[in-house]
Amino acid sequence: MKTFKKQIKEELKDEKFSQLFNEERELLSLSIKILEERNKLGISQKDLAKKAHVTQQQLSKVENGINCNITTFLKVCGALGLKINFDNKRVRI
Repeated sequence: MKTFKKQIKEELKDEKFSQLFNEERELLSLSIKILEERNKLGISQKDLAKKAHVTQQQLSKVENGINCNITTFLKVCGALGLKINFDNKRVRI
């Protein structure tokens, strides 16, 4: 039986899988940064959602790395005072 790490290592040899895997990893990284910033500021999801003019459910999707639209993402980042940098084909907060 293969371990998860071995399976992923094998799957990452496929270019398409590797690209999709890295995109998901980057989305998750951004989501974690947003969650950490909200927690650092001591703001509840409900309060941040109100400040960002989105629903709490939309904010939850952003924080959990669930596919959300760019408008929602930008509203949440703006409400947290986070700058978004599009550099070298990558997005950084």
